Amino acid sequence: MNTGTTARSEPGTKPRQGRIKCVVWDLDNTLWDGVLLEDGQVTVRPEVVAELKRLDDLGILHSVASRNDHDAAMERLAADGLADYFLYPQINWNPKSRSIEQIATSLNIGLDAIAFVDDQPFERAEVAHSLPAVLTVDAAELGEVLRTPEFRPKFVTDESRLRREMYRSAALRDRLEQEYTGTNTEFLASLDMHFTIAPAGREDLQRAEELTVRTNQLNSTGRTYSYEELDELRQSPDHLLLVAGLTDAYGTYGTIGLALAERGRPAWHLRMLLMSCRVLARGVGTVLLNHVMTLARDDGAVLRADFVETGRNRVMYVTYAFAGFAEAERDGNRLVLESDLRQIQPPPDYLTVTVRT
Repeated sequence: MNTGTTARSEPGTKPRQGRIKCVVWDLDNTLWDGVLLEDGQVTVRPEVVAELKRLDDLGILHSVASRNDHDAAMERLAADGLADYFLYPQINWNPKSRSIEQIATSLNIGLDAIAFVDDQPFERAEVAHSLPAVLTVDAAELGEVLRTPEFRPKFVTDESRLRREMYRSAALRDRLEQEYTGTNTEFLASLDMHFTIAPAGREDLQRAEELTVRTNQLNSTGRTYSYEELDELRQSPDHLLLVAGLTDAYGTYGTIGLALAERGRPAWHLRMLLMSCRVLARGVGTVLLNHVMTLARDDGAVLRADFVETGRNRVMYVTYAFAGFAEAERDGNRLVLESDLRQIQPPPDYLTVTVRT
């Protein structure tokens, strides 16, 4: 096993631009100089703080996996004005791999989207062995590694800069949901959610491309589209490119959905449907699909939809099935599903839907 000083990822994994969505930090002799429980006083490394803020501006999240006293460590981070940068920090005595798994689950991202920075070869080796998809980084090399393409999104959108706050709002909603004593439907109604659907404009395309790159679980085909491809499709008279957004009483979720439909007779063809994972528990997963179904029905067509099994997007197949789609064609892991559009579900009562033209 490689426990040297360079970054280490799963064997055979090719570097992919912008694949890292979250950097998980060790604390002692990594984020700060010294060992908190032994030295009492530690000094935060200014070069690490600079990287934290730079990556945060790019939309890359941060968390902590540290063997430490939770209260003492969080107090120290707060004293330096850094506590708010870290989402779902795992400061305990568990193996680092277990802490990273918990962070990935809480953020609802894949392990291959996480980088782990630690000064100790043993800790990096433990994570590399247990979670080979995680990119492990020696703290001594972070100045070089954190500037590689894997940490460099192709686009930095307005939503990128808001990403940490959107996750913080999501954590608040999750906590309120756990404390809520009514039914799930009653809780969702209390959020006062507003769902918008609109044709994509040029100003939406950077975020649209980002969605195709970042979304895995809720992407019907797993295909990514470039800015240039999306711009061409947006202007094509034979295609309809739609974006969806969501807000509630606690803030915005941003642009969370994308659909690409090809108009035709006797069938429209839904070439892509994807939703951000951060709305998975909000009961809005079928709203955009149902809107496309309605448009096709009103045009006198049936609706066909591409689906490619990627190993991670099973939930999208279930979404199509619940919407009344059945398998029409299959070629290996590539399917075409079809609906005659006789039954289209209305939006849930707890959701206000606005369609812009």
